[in-house]
Amino acid sequence: MSETSQSPLRGLGAAFGAFALFATHDAIIKALGMTYSVFQIIFFAMLFAFVPMAVVMLADRQVDNFRPHHPWLILGRAAMTVLAMASAFYAFTVLPLAEVYALLFATPLLITALSALLLGEKVRLQRWGAVIVGLIGVIVVLRPGVTQVSFGHLSALTAAVASSFGSIIVRKIGGKERSAVMILYPMLAAILAMGIMLPFVYNPMELTDLGLVASVGLLSVIAQGGIIMAYRAAPAAVVAPTQYSQIIWAAGFGALFFAERPDMWVAVGAGIIIASGIFIVWRETRPDVSNRNPVLRNPNPRYDAGPSPKPKHRRPS
Repeated sequence: MSETSQSPLRGLGAAFGAFALFATHDAIIKALGMTYSVFQIIFFAMLFAFVPMAVVMLADRQVDNFRPHHPWLILGRAAMTVLAMASAFYAFTVLPLAEVYALLFATPLLITALSALLLGEKVRLQRWGAVIVGLIGVIVVLRPGVTQVSFGHLSALTAAVASSFGSIIVRKIGGKERSAVMILYPMLAAILAMGIMLPFVYNPMELTDLGLVASVGLLSVIAQGGIIMAYRAAPAAVVAPTQYSQIIWAAGFGALFFAERPDMWVAVGAGIIIASGIFIVWRETRPDVSNRNPVLRNPNPRYDAGPSPKPKHRRPS
């Protein structure tokens, strides 16, 4: 799509709508987690998501086969995706929704740091400062020594770390692997891994709950389509900050359905993390910054979705 045909307003609308669906998806996970194991939820959610996604992929005539060019890296990304998904799903079941999001929002900060450490990309002092400030925000949310850091908190951080490593793998092989390969293999890995665990945790599901878990998978597919539409319609720098709108939905859903009241320190820490993430996005749009933009080139922040199409960037000056 040419720059002249882009529509920032349409892109923003698609992005805000997609993240609203993702937040709804996460609230349903929390509700189901009161009755069912995370392994069972993931198994059925991915099973229901795999069918429509596979149909879309098979209908794409540009995809001649699904053989990966880098099987070990694809396997590594699949493992990171499954770990991130399981960890995030568990965190949603035991922590307030807004608190989980505050910790998951550390992902862009970690991507920035890992891109420098593992890929040798140039990250200047200002962005390193934003990473450090953002991680201080994580400490404000957790307040170790003042409040107990639970397994749920560790799970949310594990999801952020695993998602970041998965994004680094996408950076390394994204230009050499088809999007279909990078989307379908993690889904298959999740179905297989959760299927192995299913006999040990299975709890018969009522028809209503089966419908809810199916909606988790379908919402993921629809929302992912919205993210793709957003990045095709608007620049990445415009769309990327919309991910933080999820915490508004989380606060509303948490208060309305789960009687959640995140305390002031969670709000303060989340504000610090969000401000740091937005600053990094802003710095990556500046003409005096390296054209290696780890966050803008990894625009999809979701732990349970495939890579978004590569956003258009300015040409290096």
